[in-house]
Amino acid sequence: MRSAPDPLRRRAGRLSAAFDGLPIRVRLAGVSALLTFVILCAFALAIGGLTVHRIRQDFNREVFESAEQLRLLNIERTLSHGTPRLRIVPELNYLAASSEHAVIRIFGLEGRPLLTAPRNAPWFGPPVEAATTLHNYRVIARRAYVREDGVLVGRVYVQYARSIGATEATVRRVELFLLLGVLAGTGLALLAGMMIARRAMAPITQLTGVAAEIARTRDPSLAIPEQQAEDEVAELARTLESMLRELDAAREETEATLRRQRQFVADASHELRTPLTSVLANLELLAESLHGEQGEAASSALRSSHRMRRLVADLLLLARRDAAQEVTRAPCDLAQVVVEAAGELGPVSERHEIVLDVHPAVVNGARDELHRLVINLLENALRHTPPGTEIRVRTGAAPGGRVELVVEDDGPGVDPAIAPTLFERFVRGAGDRGGSFGLGLAIVHAIAVSHGGGVELEPGGERGGARFVVRLPARSDLDDDGKDHGPALQALVDQRS
Repeated sequence: MRSAPDPLRRRAGRLSAAFDGLPIRVRLAGVSALLTFVILCAFALAIGGLTVHRIRQDFNREVFESAEQLRLLNIERTLSHGTPRLRIVPELNYLAASSEHAVIRIFGLEGRPLLTAPRNAPWFGPPVEAATTLHNYRVIARRAYVREDGVLVGRVYVQYARSIGATEATVRRVELFLLLGVLAGTGLALLAGMMIARRAMAPITQLTGVAAEIARTRDPSLAIPEQQAEDEVAELARTLESMLRELDAAREETEATLRRQRQFVADASHELRTPLTSVLANLELLAESLHGEQGEAASSALRSSHRMRRLVADLLLLARRDAAQEVTRAPCDLAQVVVEAAGELGPVSERHEIVLDVHPAVVNGARDELHRLVINLLENALRHTPPGTEIRVRTGAAPGGRVELVVEDDGPGVDPAIAPTLFERFVRGAGDRGGSFGLGLAIVHAIAVSHGGGVELEPGGERGGARFVVRLPARSDLDDDGKDHGPALQALVDQRS
């Protein structure tokens, strides 16, 4: 059984992920500063430890030497009014003042203090020859001799104490200077690392800018700037340059191939129209003159030929759109186009109900192509909805100086699986009962885009179904003669109804 990861390991993983998310220049400068910090810390610990040890050692040596010198004091005993008194030559206060923050105290052998300088000095206890630290003083005691008239008459203890405050203050200053040096060195290393990393990453930034410009313009022919140094960045630049040259060549080959394919499709579609027209005329004549099985065969061939003619017309239209061939455009009312298209499909939509709600919607376009757009949308609705379905068509003005063509139905709607690719070529729905080629909606999209607009599949209403909305730039609600033809249009709708 695998144990749960250690919390420390998880924390290290999060830190590693956060570090990897930083920019490269920040990581480089950070690692450089971290290494400098570690080196300076090690240096400060070593040098600081030696320096502090030397300062304290020198202080202890001075205390020891001062205590040894006190053994040579001339301590004389004199009589004052018949009472023996001790006198130090030189004076004890002078000796204490000559040593910085020092205290000198003389004890008898029985441990009773005899003389103290200065008088307000702290008490350090009985004399002890071993060095000790009491009340922030370094204390040590040594034996001395008392003379009377040059004759040795006894012994005493001389206790010497010296404040360690000044020494510890010096130690703290040394430690502070080392700490400031470590921080300053780390900060300088970080700044220098950032500058060096920025300078080192400048060629990468330059390459990134060129790559962004290529991505924006989609022009792989742009040149990669040459690098002065022969390093990994120069190798990367040469690799990118070679890759772009290959991509440029591949793009040119692809575009040439596509141009040849479009030209072939356009030429083939154009050339097929004449023989197909002849074939259709002959088949229509045969279908009218023959009876029985022969007549049915001729009718079947005629239907297949009609489908072939529609396919050729679709391919020719798409080929023209791919080749960006301009067609003659003029003011055209979408409402009239819808009425004419609905009248054309009336004989084949007897089992569907087409409801028109059209209002003037004038655009600058090719009337034949717009007619094909409306026909394809209506045929798509007829083909993918069951008999008895209501198909509603509406035209009118839309916000933003545009016009709108809406074709919606109450059918089963569009399969979500094919919705993202619905306007691509040769995409057919599972419920297609009309034997289409999957080009109808692709042609609708191509015509809408070529007219400066677009087509979208929007959610249906409360009754569901499919809802296609075509939006095109509006031309004007008035024709060139300046007259409003809205009433005439309504009369034409009533006539078609």
